[in-house]
Parts: sequence; C-alpha cells; structure tokens
Amino acid sequence: MQSNETPQTATLPLSGCRVLERSNTVAAAYAGRMLAALGARVVMLEPPGGSRLRQAPPLTDDGESALFAYLAVGKRSLAADLASAAGRALLDRELARADILIDDTPVRDRAAQGLDPGEIARRFSDLVHVSVLPFGAKGPKADWDGEEVNLLHAGGEGFLLPNGLSNELFPDRPPLKIYGHFGGYQGGAMAAFCALSAWWAVPFSGGQHVDVSVQDAVLSVGAFALQRLGDGSLEHRTTRRFRYGGVFEAQDGFIELLTLEDRQWTSLVELLGNPAWAADPGLRDPLERSRRGDEINAHVREWMARHPVEDIVRRAQELGVPAAKYRLPAEVVAGEQEAARGLFAPAVLASGRDAGVLVAPFQFRCTPLPRKGRVPALDEMAQEASS
Repeated sequence: MQSNETPQTATLPLSGCRVLERSNTVAAAYAGRMLAALGARVVMLEPPGGSRLRQAPPLTDDGESALFAYLAVGKRSLAADLASAAGRALLDRELARADILIDDTPVRDRAAQGLDPGEIARRFSDLVHVSVLPFGAKGPKADWDGEEVNLLHAGGEGFLLPNGLSNELFPDRPPLKIYGHFGGYQGGAMAAFCALSAWWAVPFSGGQHVDVSVQDAVLSVGAFALQRLGDGSLEHRTTRRFRYGGVFEAQDGFIELLTLEDRQWTSLVELLGNPAWAADPGLRDPLERSRRGDEINAHVREWMARHPVEDIVRRAQELGVPAAKYRLPAEVVAGEQEAARGLFAPAVLASGRDAGVLVAPFQFRCTPLPRKGRVPALDEMAQEASS
C-alpha cells in the first residue's frame, strides 16, 4: 500500500522529528502542517469518525473538504477512541514515540482522555506538549470556546475592519472578519514556532508544556495599533488607513499602493507623469505629505481610474514603486511569479483526485521542500498494519 512518507525527508530540516497531532481546529492542524512541510513525521490521532475538519467547507465537487486537504497533506492518520482502554493504549504507544504533541482538546476534557499536561509530563519527561486553545489553557477564559469570528474580534483586528477604501465604499457595514481562517493560521504559526523552540531546548531542560492562545496570536498582529495606544491614539476602522496610498480602483481592477520612503515617493511622482501638483515644494517633506494625504490620494485616485491595472503594476515595478494588483484566486494559481517560486505542487486527495496545493509559506534553498504529497484516508495506518 502506498504511504504518505516522502523519500526526501532525510534532507529536510525536521528529518527525524516525530509529531503527534490531536486537532479539531485550524490552529492546531496548521501547526502540524507547518512541521510536516519541514520534514517532520506527523501523525493525526483522530476520533473514530475523523476530525471535524474533514467536513469543513469549502468542499470540492465530490464533497471532500478543501480546507482539510490543505491542512492534512503530508501527514498520516490513526483513529483512536480515547474513551476506551484500547484507544488509551494506542495513545500511550504514540506518545512514547513522539517528540512533540500538538493538542487542542478542551481543558475540561483532557483528564478523561489521557491528555492531562501534568500526567503527560510525569510519564513522558522529554515530550514537548503544545496546547493550542482559543484563549489558552490557563486563566479565566481557559474553558471558553471560540470560533474564528470571536477570536478575530477578541484579538482586536475585527475592531479595525473594514477600513480604508472598503470603509469609504461601504460605511454602513458592521465590523467584519477577514475571509477564511486568518486567526487560526496565526495561532498555528505561533504554535509551530513554540513547538520548535521547546523541542530544541529538550537536551538542556527536558520536555515542557507550552500554552498557546490563538487570541494572543491575533493580538500580536495588531502590535502597531497597541503601540499607538501608548501615544493616546485609538485606531478605529473609520480612521485606520495609510496617510496616503492604500487601495485604489484602476480602470479594470484594484491596486494597493504604499510608498514609505522618499525614493518611493519620487518614483510615484514619475509614475504619475510628474504632474504639476506634485511639484509643490511642501510635498518634499514626508510629514507634510502625511498631513495632506487626502489631497494626494484624490490625485492618485483620479489618475488610477484612467489606466489599466497591468500597465500600472508593470510600470510601478520598473520604477521601484511598491504596488500590486488584487487578483482573483484563479489568477494566483496560474500566476507567473507563483510558478517561478514553485508555490503550488500536485497532491493526491483522500478520494484519489489530483489537486494543486500550496507547498508552504517559506522556502529553503539548500534543502528544497517536498513537491508532492497525499491527504491521508481516515485511520490509514491501522489499515496498513492489518493488510
């Protein structure tokens, strides 16, 4: 039977690292996905019916979860009923083999499932136990549940959305969330970093329990807004925007433009055709440009509306102006830059269907990441053992 193991793992950064993942949330699953992309052997310990992520939208035409496929590619699957003696024995066997445990089981359920951090630390002294929960495993909110929309607003980002052009176009909209699972991915990335930091410290201090809060991870994204609180400035979705620049509607699409440095401002003026208004001596001063941001944006908006997106972006890149097109998903998948960087690679879904999947949000020049992967069928490891 074909295995998910890749022949390239011997050359990868986490070759030899063994991870046990108990996940029902995007955050914990994404942490495991990042470690798997780096070459770790990641085993998903799923409940008998499978992780709830296997049914999470969006779904493919044949009903398979596209979200789960991305989060699970390159991993293995083993089913265990942790309420049974057989399931607990299987858990103990896998914990004894693992270097890292990634776990999003609610605090209230852990003891009953053999996942109490104190007991695990006593029995598996070198194991790194990474807890990934909405509000952390300790404190007054440890038992709180939280979905993506709750976490995005609890972390402050929801208070700032929509802003900029979106707020101008739709001023009556209520606070929004970022599309998809932004908070979950932030929490998962933080959990992966914490797992690696703790694992590298094992030779010096042994295993440890690492408490990751997805709310904290989202909060860290808005560090600049928090920093401004110290200056007495409270950012809000109606006022949070670049002083000049931001999102503009061009002739056939949308562009984001940001010029932070003097040289970029000079190049922007050239991109705009050196208009007379930009020759104002006062605009040589960055502070003055910030103060007159609305005036500048009005000129830029008028110019953008008269030109095609592709022409603007091409010329901006030639001049060194930070500008990019807002693209549709199909354009991203078929993009020239994405192809050159090898961001997407073929994968086999659990149904046997082929699909293109994002490899990872990072690359290693000396140790290229695996280009192919498979989404594991539920409990495939047990099925292989009995075949």
